Amino acid sequence: MGKKVVTFGEIMLRLSTSGFLRFTQARCFDAIYSGAEADVAIALSQLGTPVEFITRLPPNDLGDACIDYLRQFGVGVSKLVRGGDR
Repeated sequence: MGKKVVTFGEIMLRLSTSGFLRFTQARCFDAIYSGAEADVAIALSQLGTPVEFITRLPPNDLGDACIDYLRQFGVGVSKLVRGGDR
């Protein structure tokens, strides 16, 4: 079995508007998950390296969406911890 890379750190949710609108002008936002460690995990996974991302996420819909985002790139999320208010 080959080696696996493990990254750990916080993941952030970036909200952006379409059409360069200001936040006060926008009625909907694009949600983009990012963060240095998560981005590295995704890049390594896309290059064929087995990778696991470790962080703590809230047990709510936003946390679920973040996990789904990482999974779609082949990043392992079995070691994630769920808990907290945010």
